[in-house]
Amino acid sequence: MSWDPPSPRVRELIRAGAEIALHPRPEWLAEIDAATLAGDARRPIAADPVLAAATRRTNRSNLLFWAAANVRAPGQPVPANDEAAPLAIARDLVRRGLDESALDAYRVGEAVAARLWTQIACTLTTDTAELRELLDVSLRSIAAFVDATVSAISLRMRAERAALTSGTHAERRETVTLLLEGAPIVGAENRLGYALDRTHTAAVVWTDDPDADPRQLDRAADALAAAAGSARPLSVLASAATRWVWVHGRPDAAELRPALDRLPAVRVALGSPASGVDGFRRSHLDALTTQRLLARLAGAHRLAAFGEVELVALMTQDPAAADRFVSRTLGDLESAPAEIRAAVRAYIAEQCNAARAAAVLFTHRNTLLRRLARADHLLPRPLEGRAVEVGAALEILHWKGQVRQPSR
Repeated sequence: MSWDPPSPRVRELIRAGAEIALHPRPEWLAEIDAATLAGDARRPIAADPVLAAATRRTNRSNLLFWAAANVRAPGQPVPANDEAAPLAIARDLVRRGLDESALDAYRVGEAVAARLWTQIACTLTTDTAELRELLDVSLRSIAAFVDATVSAISLRMRAERAALTSGTHAERRETVTLLLEGAPIVGAENRLGYALDRTHTAAVVWTDDPDADPRQLDRAADALAAAAGSARPLSVLASAATRWVWVHGRPDAAELRPALDRLPAVRVALGSPASGVDGFRRSHLDALTTQRLLARLAGAHRLAAFGEVELVALMTQDPAAADRFVSRTLGDLESAPAEIRAAVRAYIAEQCNAARAAAVLFTHRNTLLRRLARADHLLPRPLEGRAVEVGAALEILHWKGQVRQPSR
């Protein structure tokens, strides 16, 4: 698409607006992100932490790319965004089995961006003729830019799909996909080089850092196998930033954590150990649930097992409702010092036995009792008789890894 260059005055206005867009307000970004991840068609992307994060990065990349181009040459056609973020998401979409229909998210994002740009434009001039010319040029520019970028991503997706349908990786991914779908496969163990008639622990190994060395993911998979006493893991490339991993046995967390400390960009979600082909499938689904929980709560935890978070996963399906439950149940304890909350959590975990809780926390029993008394003062109602509710609320807070300040 091409058009006549705008007048000098409108070029100045477009440059001024683009400079505003180069420093977008957080609420603008949040609105674009929410729109591009909403709806049934985009649910597979929104439910996948890696794809959702990649979509948010791409939204920012596209916005800043268009704005920077219009600061340099206001009103001129903007080429497709050829930066890393939009091209990387093409690879990840294909490796998740999604097709070009997933790119509809860009059209939704375009509509929101166009509306926000119109709001900016209306602050730049009160002259009706200038505003009409400004919007005519710039909205066509946005539409052409999105068309070009979507076409570039679609082209990359076709190339990725062609590469993915050949070689041993494609065969392994296809075999694992069929197993997860419950299809009977003759010779699956030979194809995978992995025994299926044993106890498995599945894991999702991923990174949120777009610049992370992908070899860290492979080293984490090897660390999982070593921590489980397994000879080698079964590792499947789910995306550039994600590995689906299975090991025989149960990884020892005490051994695994030091290994992950040496891989700071990596996060690991473990499923529950389970046996046979059904266990292979069930443990993977548990690992996916754990990964979604860690992403949904946006805490600092880099390693979690399904057995630790199953209850929290159920309670936080509706994050807003979970937040309300935490605030109602904990009151001022929600924002209390960490050692107060840790004392209550340990006390409940040890079946309200103060001596055992003090031993777990490596503190004196009298210190623990003072902290429990302080917690009773902060709670809306005393802890006695409400250990289940308080314990559940503290678990949510623990896995969120943050404390909200109380509203006053």
